[in-house]
Amino acid sequence: MNRVALYARVSTRDKGQDPVNQLTPLRRFAKTQKWRVVTEYVDQDSGANGNRPQFKEMFAAASRREFDVLLFWSLDRFSREGIVPTLTSLKRLSDYGVKWRSFQEPYIDTTTGFGDVIAAFVAKIAELERERIRERIRAGLANARAKGKVLGRPRLVVNRAAVHRLRREGRSIRDIAATTHLSRGTVHRLTGSVRSSKPE
Repeated sequence: MNRVALYARVSTRDKGQDPVNQLTPLRRFAKTQKWRVVTEYVDQDSGANGNRPQFKEMFAAASRREFDVLLFWSLDRFSREGIVPTLTSLKRLSDYGVKWRSFQEPYIDTTTGFGDVIAAFVAKIAELERERIRERIRAGLANARAKGKVLGRPRLVVNRAAVHRLRREGRSIRDIAATTHLSRGTVHRLTGSVRSSKPE
């Protein structure tokens, strides 16, 4: 008999929802499969962010192989973080050696003979989607550069002559940094060859 963990999530936006409405059919289905329910995880959250304590605890238990199968109500109850995070989460379960099954979507199931194919398909889709995102980012950066936009941190403009002049006047590193709005480290690097008897 496989050890199964149940995961249910009710949205904070839908008032009056009771996780029991998901858990009861999940328990019944597990019984028909001769799976032994060892734990149940319930989150009350929108599902669109990663701040779900029971979701995180479920993955921690999966990494320790405390159950063999994760059964959840539907994919949108499992996660609404987007296709890549969702598929990545499913792949993590597979990497831990944990099977997974959606109650409402029986084709999302790695407990069957086609499970390895489905798991490989999920992993490939996640990989392709991540590459699409990277391509969109690269295209956006290239477009911005073509329009003359400067990307990254603004380049620091340093008036070296002014720094050296202040140093020759006997100003301290701290004073020069405050006057020129540079860091002390930058001033020190610029004036390393200029001596001064004034303390820093």
